[in-house]
This record gives sequence, C-alpha cells and structure tokens, in this order.
Amino acid sequence: MTTTTVSLRPRYEGSNICTWIGFKHVNYMVEEAVLDHLRQSGFPAGALYERFGLCTDITDLDTKILTAFHIDDLAEATVERVAGDGPLKLLVELTVPRDGKAVKAVKSKVSVSFRLDPHGFDAEPAPAGLRPHVVEAIGAPDAAVAAKVGAPQPVTVGDADPLDLLTAGKNAFAWAWRIPYFYCHFTERVQMSGYLRQMEEILDLFVEDRGASIKTLLDEQNWIPVVPHSRITFLGEATMEETLYTVFTVEEVFKRFTFTARMDCYVLRDGELVPTATGRITHGWAVIENRKDWSLVDFDDRLIGAITGKAGSLSGRGAS
Repeated sequence: MTTTTVSLRPRYEGSNICTWIGFKHVNYMVEEAVLDHLRQSGFPAGALYERFGLCTDITDLDTKILTAFHIDDLAEATVERVAGDGPLKLLVELTVPRDGKAVKAVKSKVSVSFRLDPHGFDAEPAPAGLRPHVVEAIGAPDAAVAAKVGAPQPVTVGDADPLDLLTAGKNAFAWAWRIPYFYCHFTERVQMSGYLRQMEEILDLFVEDRGASIKTLLDEQNWIPVVPHSRITFLGEATMEETLYTVFTVEEVFKRFTFTARMDCYVLRDGELVPTATGRITHGWAVIENRKDWSLVDFDDRLIGAITGKAGSLSGRGAS
C-alpha cells in the first residue's frame, strides 16, 4: 500500500503550556502515523519483530510545524511512500479542522530501517517487500543525507574531558547523561523518541545555563518557546547504560525572530567519541495572549544575549 490515512489525537502529556502541544509530541503523532501505515501495508512492527526478527527504526525525522496543535484536535494523517533505495522513505502530512476548513498543520519526511535483531533467536526470512530496507546495524546515512545534515566526525579524547572537547571555541552547551532503559526499544537501543526527548531537554538546559530559563521568561514576560522545524538523523547506535554526550551549538540567529541550533550526540568507546545522532532545531518565542492564543515576538536584548553567548560563558556543562 503506497498511501494510507488515519485519524490521530495528540497525547495529554504533550499539553505543557495552556492547551498547546509541543514539538516532541507532534513528532510522536508522525511516528504513530508511520506505524499505522506499516500495519495497513501488512507489516505491523510487533509481528515484524516477533516473526522475522526485524526491528522497526525511524532513522531520519524531518518535521515542519505549520500551525499549532491543541489537545483536543483530531488530525487526519496521510502517509505516502516514496520510491528509493536504502531506508523506506515516507512523506507524512497532518491536517486539522480550523473554522470549518482542513488546514495543513505538519509536513514531515521520514526514513525507516528494519534492523535485524542481534539476539540470535530463530526467525523467518524477511518479507520480500521489506528486504531492500533491512540492515544488520544502523550506521551512517547515505552520502546525500550526510552532506545535507553535516554529520560530525569521531573525536579522539585522550586525557581531555569530553565535554570540554565538544564545546571548545563554540557557542555551545554540552551534557553527559546515562542512557536509561526507558529511552530504548528492542531491548537495548535508543529510539527516535529518546533523541526527541534529548533535543527538548538540551534546549531547556542551555537557556537555563545562559540565565534565560523557560520559567524565568514565562514568569517575567509571559513568553514561551515555539518550534517550527526540527530534524534528527541517526548516525549509529547508542545502547542502554552508555553515557551519551550531547552538545547543543547555536548556528544562526534570524532577525531576532528565530534561531537555529544543532544537536550532536556521541558515545565514548575505546577513547573515541563516536557520533550516534545529529539534528537541528529552529526556535522562536511567543507571548501568551490568553488561554487559547499566542503570537510570536522579537527577541529582546536579554534573550539575544543568552543565545549569542554574551550573557554567559561560551560553553556549558551538564551534570553527569
């Protein structure tokens, strides 16, 4: 089946500010639409794992949010398969009703790989329709994707502190974090939703480190962060109880209205920081006008100073 549709609602957990849904949970809806597409195509993720030893992994997730979601919205998701080699490529669009019309709310490009389970249990041969997308391990994306996302290279550590190496000379914040089991799936590997949670948290830690925390701007100016665009691409595999080193680097400020930053994730193996994922996020801020509405605002001097590094140090450290 090349195109499918399904109706979805956002989860209540994602309604953090008033009734608006954050970017992480919007991406969760995209993930649900992809899983439903596979079910309708005869490839449910559970059966793929239990019968064929295939682990369904979203390995590239590029999402643009065009209008805000509210907690009671019922979205219509359309998933279309795109021809090509390598991972299974899908286009996902979510529409929501607004004033009697269907409004496009989300456009997302998704890549899915089917990773062979490494645990050695008996399995049936992979279904013919998925064989071109089966991999023995999740590794670097193809050259075209790698060039577009600017995949980082491994970093030799030696006697240096990994966080110092990752932030030296950059407008960046880094955090060392032990990977718990509940960020993983298929027994041991970090899944896409785990990296989405990392992306959300590293921004929160970054602005707090710079003296412009989410709570500070909310209390003093009634401002909240908004995310119109995010992307995460897998470069390798990170496993349960490894230490994940995540670095958040500011790249560009656009007319005091939005800024873009990249997130790079590494694990330390044999004295080398090995990249496992990279991503980018675009952030703006909005003022809460009432319990239903908000509008984007220009960055003030405090926020622009925090983002550009003028309000504090040019590198930060997270707690291990």
